[in-house]
Amino acid sequence: MSSFLKFDLSSAEAEIGAPTPDRLISGNPQFRTWNLEEADGLYAGIWEATPGKWRIVYEEWEYFHVLSGHSIVTEEGQESVHLGAGDSMILRPGFKGTWEVVETTRKDYVIRL
Repeated sequence: MSSFLKFDLSSAEAEIGAPTPDRLISGNPQFRTWNLEEADGLYAGIWEATPGKWRIVYEEWEYFHVLSGHSIVTEEGQESVHLGAGDSMILRPGFKGTWEVVETTRKDYVIRL
């Protein structure tokens, strides 16, 4: 087994999802997630969402890099942050706020539980 993994969606199947109804604020956002690595509490892959807005609560640590699209992330009591292609962010455990997809957004991510 190789000690590296190239992010290649051609050999992965997307999981389909959406925010739970109690977190949905507006729109009808749909998610596609290609979880390419899962080991020892670490997850890495590609996530994509269509327009809409929902509440988010993080109990895990996540680093992500936006590949395409436009989203707005807002932490409770803080200014909104607009994200587009090339932007990166870390969300730490305890983060509470909203995620709004303005234009279908795709990001790669690494999550540590």
